[in-house]
Amino acid sequence: MRKIIVLLLMLSVCYSGNCRIVKKQIPDNLVVLTFDDATASQYSVVAPLLKQFGFGATFFVCEFPTKSADRSAYMNWQQIKELDRMGFEVANHTRTHVGVSKIPKEQLIEELNYIERKCDSLGIEKPSNFAYPGYDLSLPVMKILQEKGYKFARAGGSRAYDPLTDSPLLVPSWAMNATNKKQIMAAFNEARNGRIVVLTIHGVPDVEHPWVNTPPELFKEYLQYLSEHHFKVLSLRDLNNYMNVDEAIKTIVPDLNKPLKN
Repeated sequence: MRKIIVLLLMLSVCYSGNCRIVKKQIPDNLVVLTFDDATASQYSVVAPLLKQFGFGATFFVCEFPTKSADRSAYMNWQQIKELDRMGFEVANHTRTHVGVSKIPKEQLIEELNYIERKCDSLGIEKPSNFAYPGYDLSLPVMKILQEKGYKFARAGGSRAYDPLTDSPLLVPSWAMNATNKKQIMAAFNEARNGRIVVLTIHGVPDVEHPWVNTPPELFKEYLQYLSEHHFKVLSLRDLNNYMNVDEAIKTIVPDLNKPLKN
């Protein structure tokens, strides 16, 4: 019955002229894991667990301004390079985790270019996806991202991503922390009928920002659940296999009135 519903939805969209957005049917139980801020635990804790379960993920990296001279709370670039070597996606979160809607165009471009240059110097694939620091959104920023060739840009909003109605430059997500297990478990059930569940995760644990901390034992519990219930867990980059992103960017009008900030 569910397959019939998905087929009818896709046919309806085709009649409206948007069927070129989806390359192939988006399966139920499709989850995208994204990690922000390049916390050290993403290398030491997260990556080994993801490899254990055979899951993909996107790491949105920046050189986060630390509270002290000790940079050990964050990954260095050799560790980020190792994530790339392990097959994970390394993507752009600006150099300094700046509020992108509040800075001049030239400064934003340099923030993006810095991460691109660091990746190029280490042989990491050029970032094609972006996450808004602090979910700071604006249409001019989206235009700059589009001009620079970015495909997906992740926001917040605590709702599923609908590739047929949500702009790829405004991908909604749920933010994970130590206290919202009930919300995250409910979110997994939203991965159906062509919709994709995207999660924003910070440190596992996060030493400097406890309000976005996810305990390692809880994170492993989520991975175990996803594995046992046969979820497909991918990076944001992997969605290119299901979507014609350029067509989606061209045809879907961005709607900042939808819930996109947590």
